[in-house]
Amino acid sequence: MARNTQVSADLDAPPITRMLADFVANHPSRGWSDAVDHEAHRTFMNWIGCAVGASRHEAATTALAAVRMLQPAAQASVLGRDEKVDMASAALLNGISSHTFDFDDTHLKTIIHPAGPVASALLALAEQLDGATGRQLIDALVLGIDVSCRIGNVMYPDHYDRGWHITGSTGMLGAAAGCARLLGLDPQRTAMALGIAASQPVGMREQFGTMTKPFHPGGAARAGLMAALMAKHGYTASARALEAPRGFVQTVSTKCDWREATDELGRRFEISFNSYKPFACGIVIHPSIDACAQLAEQGVRPEDVARIELKVHPLVLELTGRKEPADGLQAKFSVYHGCAAGLTFGRAGEDEFSDEIVNRPDMVALRRKVVATVDGAIEEAGADVTAVLNDGRRVHIFVEHAIGSLQKPMSDAQLEAKFHGLADPVLGSPATAQLIAACRQAGAAPDVRALAELAVPR
Repeated sequence: MARNTQVSADLDAPPITRMLADFVANHPSRGWSDAVDHEAHRTFMNWIGCAVGASRHEAATTALAAVRMLQPAAQASVLGRDEKVDMASAALLNGISSHTFDFDDTHLKTIIHPAGPVASALLALAEQLDGATGRQLIDALVLGIDVSCRIGNVMYPDHYDRGWHITGSTGMLGAAAGCARLLGLDPQRTAMALGIAASQPVGMREQFGTMTKPFHPGGAARAGLMAALMAKHGYTASARALEAPRGFVQTVSTKCDWREATDELGRRFEISFNSYKPFACGIVIHPSIDACAQLAEQGVRPEDVARIELKVHPLVLELTGRKEPADGLQAKFSVYHGCAAGLTFGRAGEDEFSDEIVNRPDMVALRRKVVATVDGAIEEAGADVTAVLNDGRRVHIFVEHAIGSLQKPMSDAQLEAKFHGLADPVLGSPATAQLIAACRQAGAAPDVRALAELAVPR
């Protein structure tokens, strides 16, 4: 994933607010290939699994406690829990839980986690619409993700490098677009929904490693949902909210590659480039974990290691250079802990990022043996790892693309195994199996409410 830092702000930008609104409102149902539709179902399933899996995490529980003080109406499901809340709060809470484990989907070109904001808003809204079908939900998911990722493509990497958490700061646009589609809004009102959402970007990278990072997709989901509802009832916004000189894009980024918003619109769908995480942490750590897990497969044991020499792209240490994480949330942004987990356990699921594991003396000691250096010749998707053993031997692994990348994607079976690992402790294995089967066929569901009911304890 080479980083293009060229900037090209254009004051005479094309009318992308209108063009995207026309696309969202008028594109035909299932107007894409079977491969795109299959990826949409994988995205939806992965999102539900992540949301259910983290539903009892402290971040989700404390956010629910705050929502309860608002005395919300019981409109929509909180995935993985018995409670129902108003749909805006459900969008917030499910968005939070879907991102809490940092185990969600990733659009690798932009590092956007697109399902969290979009699917969280859509499911909450769909539960309130009489007769909302799974087909309508999947259509809206594909189109909403297309909008958020295309705007991300317009601005990345400048926008991200400025400190914005791009999942939140584009997610409200995708959520607004998806909800506008689900509501059946015409192009004019869909443009208003995008305009209202454009004034509500959510999220700064400073919050990485805290509970507020998963707040970003939740906040974006709630903002996008409310934008669409306001537009439905006639609330107005600038018809050039995205592209105007003082509109969203040119305010938050000096890179404005407008072609990315409209090239092959309706023919190329960004959900096709979605990937799914086998490791519960920041995506840039995955190649290092993969390499260390391969070292473990070759018989390298932690107690035999004098040091681990790690060479990575500069962004890896910028994002995940925490040498001494204090808890699991911080460890998700520590390439040092990722290496230690990969070598010790051969994996890095949520259990390997528990507070207990992070602070275990042997893990702390192994982290301190990782010597990480920047190598500009290595891509973001790669890692060069050498284990130097106590007897002087050197064992080398180079990973060009990690497991879970587009080049080495998780299979459907691996994705289902991940889902079971997340949801079984919450729902039980038989109920999880039912939910997986329903997610696989989500586009054929006659009523979305029945699908949502499978994602809560019974």
